[in-house]
Amino acid sequence: MDVTGASALITGGASGLGLATAKMLARKGARVVIADLAGSAGRAIADEADWTFARADVTNVEEVRAAITLAERMAPLRVVVNCAGIATPNKVLDRSANPVPLAQFEQVVRVNLVGTYNVLSQAAARMARNDPDPSSGARGVIVNTASVAAFEGQIGQPAYSASKGGVHAMTIPIARELAKHSIRMLTIAPGLMETPMVAGLPLAAQKSLAEQVPYPARLGRADEYASLVGHIIDNDYINGETIRLDGAIRMAPK
Repeated sequence: MDVTGASALITGGASGLGLATAKMLARKGARVVIADLAGSAGRAIADEADWTFARADVTNVEEVRAAITLAERMAPLRVVVNCAGIATPNKVLDRSANPVPLAQFEQVVRVNLVGTYNVLSQAAARMARNDPDPSSGARGVIVNTASVAAFEGQIGQPAYSASKGGVHAMTIPIARELAKHSIRMLTIAPGLMETPMVAGLPLAAQKSLAEQVPYPARLGRADEYASLVGHIIDNDYINGETIRLDGAIRMAPK
């Protein structure tokens, strides 16, 4: 699908995977809108790059709707990439073997799973009204972000694994539903990536993580995630799939 002149919305676009994806889409000729929280660097980044910033919490229906409307005012919305998420660790029981407060579990699931659904559902409703792309007949493509934790969650990741497992699980039923509207939906499940969260770890810890990856034995780069998004956009026959981007790692229990 040709995205030249179309608008593209990236949630979590002010940093990490989202920012790399925004740069890639801009190079492909898309009109980029990055959506992120008010406290992010999103507005400054957008102003410098000549993009558009939308202040939006992905769990807020009205804020997401406003971000999509902003993108549509520039050009038909043909690409949405969901990169917003949190990775707050939590366990089932605390040190005294008491249940960890339910709110901790709910917050992670609400942002990562419910927030992703909120964005994709509202975006799909708008994309369904697009004219078909002349080169492919497609009306749009949506790419969500899961994690290898969806398949091999570690101790301390019940909420994160559940939320990312949900993103993976809803990929095929939604792709099947949106097929009649000529909208594709896919999910990328990254492994150990060079994200701001990992960059904050001591170098020894980063090296230890990198050594767990079979090949190449390093952390994944944000531009590699963005490159995969670019290929998904270009390859119209990829649909309804969760693609692991992980150097063949299979996470250990802890």
